[in-house]
Amino acid sequence: MPKEHREGIAEEESMILAVLFANSVGNVLIERFNGVPAEERLTWRSFLVKLGAENLKGVKNEELLVACHKVCLCCRSVYIVYTMLGDVSIFLVGKDEYDELACKPLSFYLSLSLSSSVDKWFIQSLLNLLAVAEAIFIITGAVKDICGKPPTERVFLDKYGRICLCLDEIVWNGLLENTDKDRIKRLIRLKPPSEF
Repeated sequence: MPKEHREGIAEEESMILAVLFANSVGNVLIERFNGVPAEERLTWRSFLVKLGAENLKGVKNEELLVACHKVCLCCRSVYIVYTMLGDVSIFLVGKDEYDELACKPLSFYLSLSLSSSVDKWFIQSLLNLLAVAEAIFIITGAVKDICGKPPTERVFLDKYGRICLCLDEIVWNGLLENTDKDRIKRLIRLKPPSEF
């Protein structure tokens, strides 16, 4: 694909483009971008916070909302899955090719019975969206485990270090790295320097 058609996507193929946590008034608490050029991060940050401000009012705790956004004219789409967890909103942006290899067996069997390319596109889009939704379930579960409950902004900031460690273990360079709760807990366990 020509570089001019890759607006907003860097050369390496990250599947999860952004993870962003914001408070109830739209201040960003944590952000992680993968494969998004530095000059476009402010645009994405503003877009996600505005999306949350418009849609997250009155949403139940952990109720998932979904948006699809075209990145450029060459039909590249991103899927945005977002939710509220206590006083914190969580946004996850995944590319349209998210987890394509893992979804291939299921999409192959579905494609046998689907004749139109629109049906195949719909099924692949649905599978990609489910993969992004799986990632947000893992992240919200880990944050609840760390905070002990759906967090207030104060509790979230008190546990900031552990949440960042946990997020780094779950999403690494734009890929869903660890999904097992026990493994994540072992990996983020902080030990005093005397135990090394």
